[in-house]
Amino acid sequence: MECTQKMGASEEISSFVLPLGATINMDGTAIYQGVCAIFIASCYGINLTFPQMLTIVLTATLASIGTAGVPGSGMMMLTMVLTSVGLPIEGIALVAGVDRIFDMGRTAVNITGDAACTMVINAIEKRKMERASKRNK
Repeated sequence: MECTQKMGASEEISSFVLPLGATINMDGTAIYQGVCAIFIASCYGINLTFPQMLTIVLTATLASIGTAGVPGSGMMMLTMVLTSVGLPIEGIALVAGVDRIFDMGRTAVNITGDAACTMVINAIEKRKMERASKRNK
C-alpha cells in the first residue's frame, strides 16, 4: 500500500484494491501451475490433448483464485490441477525441491499485478473526478 501511495494512488483506492487483489489475483500461481502440469506431463512422456490443455488452464486459474497466500499452498492446488487431467500426482516431487524459489517469483508477479491494477483504477478515478469537476463549472 505504501509503495502504490508513493506512486500517486489514493489511500482509499489502494486500501480497497490491494487486499482484494491479494485474495483473488494470483496470476503467478496460475501460470506456475500450468507450467508445472505441462512439465510433469513431459517428464512422464504424456502427450496432452487440446481439451486437456484447456482443462489445465481453467483449473489452474480457478485454483489460483482459491489458493491461500501462504508459502507452499500452490503445491496443494497443483494436485488438483494434475488430477483434473489424469496426470500422476507423484510428479509433484519433480518440482517440490525448487518450489520455494519459484514461490518468490510467483509472489513478485502477483504483487506487480496488484500494484498495476491499483494504479490503473486510480487513473480511471482521477479522470472521472476531472470530468465531474469540468461539468460542475
